[in-house]
Amino acid sequence: MGLISRIKNEVAVVRDRDPAIHSSMEVFLYPSFRVMLRYRTAHKLYLKKHYFLARWISQRAARKTGIEIHPGAKIGEGFFIDHGTGVVIGETAEIGNNVTLYQGVTLGGTGKESGKRHPTVCDNVMISAGAKVLGSFTIGEGSKIGAGSVVLEEVPPHSTVVGVPGHVVDRKDSAMPRETLDQTDLPDPVQEDIMTLKKENSELITRLLNLEDEVKRLQKEG
Repeated sequence: MGLISRIKNEVAVVRDRDPAIHSSMEVFLYPSFRVMLRYRTAHKLYLKKHYFLARWISQRAARKTGIEIHPGAKIGEGFFIDHGTGVVIGETAEIGNNVTLYQGVTLGGTGKESGKRHPTVCDNVMISAGAKVLGSFTIGEGSKIGAGSVVLEEVPPHSTVVGVPGHVVDRKDSAMPRETLDQTDLPDPVQEDIMTLKKENSELITRLLNLEDEVKRLQKEG
């Protein structure tokens, strides 16, 4: 893909994902747009084994945008970082098409691995603000990772993950519509557990009261 086509493609991605953008000119100020253009250049240099120059470009981009993408990472088309401050993407991370990350996301390693150390993120995944995905496993296609989650193991396709450590709280058999890929449309397992406990407690109290009434009735009859 040529430079002009690449720029048009990145502009289209930002305008499609961020409703706060009102014109194409604004996109040129956007951190995601700026860092992705530099990443594409750095990645080409990295593949040609110009490692120092590739890292020089990526580190300059990190200082200017607050987004650190190692030039060795593999990133598909339609990749978007909303806001972006604090995003870190490791060297062996692999990211599919139409993936969205929010600020503070880390695609990192555990520090105990060699070789492939970072996650593989499949197509159409959304990773919410502050989430940490650590290790060389796969986030399945069409999945959502909730804000602040810490994911340490593989996620099946079309799943919703929340919590620390992250665990699957919802799973669908087919792809979720694009419009559902937001940061707030997520189950709250803690609240659900509390509501279940409250319901069970209420049922237990009702049974105890009924039992007391039955004992009193038998005592009167005896």
